[in-house]
Amino acid sequence: MAVVPPRRVALLGGGFSMDEDGLLDDWLLSHAGVARPKVCFVPTASGDAPAYVEQFESAFRSRHCEASVLPLFRRELDDAALRTFLLSQDVVYVGGGNTANMLAVWRVHGVDRLLREAAARGTLLCGISAGANCWAEGSHTDSFGPLTSLRDGLGLLPGSVCPHYDSEPARRPSYQDAVATGRLPAGWAVDDGVGVLFTDGRVQEPVTRAPDARLYRVERDGHGRASERGLPCRLLGHG
Repeated sequence: MAVVPPRRVALLGGGFSMDEDGLLDDWLLSHAGVARPKVCFVPTASGDAPAYVEQFESAFRSRHCEASVLPLFRRELDDAALRTFLLSQDVVYVGGGNTANMLAVWRVHGVDRLLREAAARGTLLCGISAGANCWAEGSHTDSFGPLTSLRDGLGLLPGSVCPHYDSEPARRPSYQDAVATGRLPAGWAVDDGVGVLFTDGRVQEPVTRAPDARLYRVERDGHGRASERGLPCRLLGHG
């Protein structure tokens, strides 16, 4: 009987686009599962912004990996080549930007289907902000301007996700209200500086580069209110 690899998703509250120390990206690569991983950056949510791509290439060029970028706004690969390319990656790293627009573009190009196939094959899927939102069933997003609930996502991670939980003051009350009222299912709120690896939908390892940053489980209690529970995170860079 064939062995089914675990489905792995990592949510990042930082990385090359936010942090200078590189701790979260180094932690991420340590879970790639191979000595020199193939890492593909997907910048769809930013409209394939050139400056964002340059940041990724600069940060990962010096790391022990084989870095590449998948542009979709000026796509060069046909369907067969796109499938071969994505399924050959050890890590798919999705950037931030507009979650709703990104999901729509992915579906037009069939990338959503290919990412599900990659997950089933054991590829580590990860990302920051919109790149964290996309893996869940729903998310807390500013894709439409004001913060709101998006009951849309790839569903590879059960529940919902809220990024920037500590750095944007409106996030905490807005996300808690969405969970309390049922607009979003229970889920995970990620402070900036936190990284968390999920294996088959369960928390495997939460870490942080900032002593005060946390990962939170936010659920609806029996009284129609949201309850918040912080999970301990291992502090990176301190042994």
